[in-house]
Amino acid sequence: MNPRLAVGLGAILVLIIFGGRFVRVIPPGHVGVAVLFGSVQEVAVPEGFHVVNPLLSWVMFDVKQKTHKEEALVPTRDQLQTKLDVSVQYRLIGDMAPSIFKNTGTSEAVRSVHLVPTLRSLVREQGATIAKAEDFFNDDTRERLETGLLSELQARLASKGIEIQDVLVRDISLPTVLSKAIEQKKEREQAVERQKAELERFRTEQMQKVALAEAEREAAEEEAKKKKILADARAYEIREINKATASNPAYVQLQALEALKAMAKDPAAKIYFMDGQSTTPLPLMHMGETP
Repeated sequence: MNPRLAVGLGAILVLIIFGGRFVRVIPPGHVGVAVLFGSVQEVAVPEGFHVVNPLLSWVMFDVKQKTHKEEALVPTRDQLQTKLDVSVQYRLIGDMAPSIFKNTGTSEAVRSVHLVPTLRSLVREQGATIAKAEDFFNDDTRERLETGLLSELQARLASKGIEIQDVLVRDISLPTVLSKAIEQKKEREQAVERQKAELERFRTEQMQKVALAEAEREAAEEEAKKKKILADARAYEIREINKATASNPAYVQLQALEALKAMAKDPAAKIYFMDGQSTTPLPLMHMGETP
């Protein structure tokens, strides 16, 4: 065989077998750690296309943001344990991936070796600063707990290659005995509120009754005043008539004559009694005479 042809075929065969080892594509959100004969290379390889030493082996680290959820029992100073659901948002520091791999291992090892134990320890430490379990429901207590966990985790885990971005307390489950006590307290408070509402309703009704009675009293007083005015007017009228009739007998006889005219028009009034001894024998006409 022609030596040149043999060399060419050999080169092609080597490219086919080992050609893929000369390039490395790092996926988005990852960094690569290169290892040569058991020695970790000090510089992390960022995402993208790279021409590399075919003798290198590779370990990929996901450096995208992740969330770790932890359920922890937190003892407070009142010797009660409260269950907290805590979420920690974090990511691996890409530039520290070689150190992480050399000292800890994979991404999962970093989480289980550093993040989880540190978080549990800090949660217990922060809980020891809280006087009573029910204080967890105070906004300032929860804010202080989240802030304290965030700052402590950032301080302790940055050197381990973990960037802590946020800490959230998602849920709080108080001890059963305390939950029952709080529920009973709420029931008592609700009962007191209902009693207050009932008393307020009763007070409003009584005020309405008082207002109605006052209005009725004022109306009765006005009606009495009206009747008194009318009675005074009628009495005045009678007094004036009495004065007029006393000084003018002819006025009475005139009124008697008018009465006779009215009686004459009434079909039922046909029998009249006359006094023949009187100077005025017609009925009623003797009224006003001096006896």
